[in-house]
Amino acid sequence: MSLDLLLTGGILPDGSRADIAIAGDRIAGIAPRIEAEAGRSIDLAGCLVAPPFVDPHFHMDATLSYGLPRINASGTLLEGIALWGELKAEMTHDAVVERALAYCDWAVSMGLLAIRSHVDTCDDRLLGVRALIEVRERVKPYLDLQLVAFPQDGFYRDPTARANTLRALDLGVDVVGGIPHFERTMAEGRASVTELCEIAAQRGLPVDLHCDETDDPESRHIEQLAFETRRLGLQGRVAGSHLTSMHSMDNYYVSKLLPLIAEAGVAAIPNPLINITIQGRHDSYPKRRGLTRVPEMRAAGIRVGWGQDCVLDPWYSLGTADMLDVAHMGLHVAQMTSPAEMRACFDMVTEVNAAILGLPDYGLRQGALASLVVLEASDPVEALRLRATRRLVVSRGRVVAERAANPMRLTLPDRPQTCDRRFKGSA
Repeated sequence: MSLDLLLTGGILPDGSRADIAIAGDRIAGIAPRIEAEAGRSIDLAGCLVAPPFVDPHFHMDATLSYGLPRINASGTLLEGIALWGELKAEMTHDAVVERALAYCDWAVSMGLLAIRSHVDTCDDRLLGVRALIEVRERVKPYLDLQLVAFPQDGFYRDPTARANTLRALDLGVDVVGGIPHFERTMAEGRASVTELCEIAAQRGLPVDLHCDETDDPESRHIEQLAFETRRLGLQGRVAGSHLTSMHSMDNYYVSKLLPLIAEAGVAAIPNPLINITIQGRHDSYPKRRGLTRVPEMRAAGIRVGWGQDCVLDPWYSLGTADMLDVAHMGLHVAQMTSPAEMRACFDMVTEVNAAILGLPDYGLRQGALASLVVLEASDPVEALRLRATRRLVVSRGRVVAERAANPMRLTLPDRPQTCDRRFKGSA
């Protein structure tokens, strides 16, 4: 077997030790030991090998704009939207492209090789749409970027949003988006869900709606989304993002709602870093944290994946393109602390999110695309605990990011010379 790349001595997520052979852009083989010549061989020295991280919910047109033209003083969703309106008026095509490409560099360095980004269509210039279509093509050799046509100011509420959303889809945007809870009335919100799903059905596109991103328990557009998904035969192609109102809903109603979502095959995308930061701003104490009902959704058979949402933009002042940060926060807020649940949180930023995005040829198996990330950890739970350092990132058979092992050195009396926070367990 003639190989381009041979990775030896890695640990797979299931705990088995394996070598990984790569030829061209495909995984040619995975086995406990592979003897073959390769253009390059790399000893992984017992590090964890995982499929690449996937972010199913992001806003790349706004990323890395923190402080422009000002900072969100209240930290609320509504001030963030108002601030975004100010920034949008000042944006240039080149600035959006430059910031987005810089973020994609961050993503690659963290092993994040697939992103679904919403892009605002409430702009008659469609500046952000055109900029991110350019970025999508430029990063295509190494990063999958899906774009969602997102009428940020309301599909009906903004006078030109409907026409501009259709224009964006005509330009080649991949997914139909919306924000029903931001319409002027609940009735218009429901109507927007119906029309947006009909547009997706007519065009053969997926749907991903910002749905019920509010503390109002009466915001129930996810119910309409589940209904339209079944009516139009969109099962498996629809996601409801955020769903924070469910945090505040009556338990009896939720017991009815979860089976409807599961029957419709609608995926859920909570964004823990942003949801717990933005929600509950009008509460004193007890203060709601706004994350949707993740364990209950998973128990009901609903596909749930963690999303990043924002990095250094009008809504969120932090972030590093690290999906382990996202899963780590989600694990804590959702109280998913059993070994199985923690492992599930790792899957929710890899395998589950890849399924939500419909990524073909994803995963660690022979014949799949040779895209993977090597982490300084022994297993997925340890990777979450440490937010593990990335040692190597491979995209489509090519090494796109790497760093040498660089342990922290200590100068302490009668102690080891280096510090390794990986847990070895009891002797």
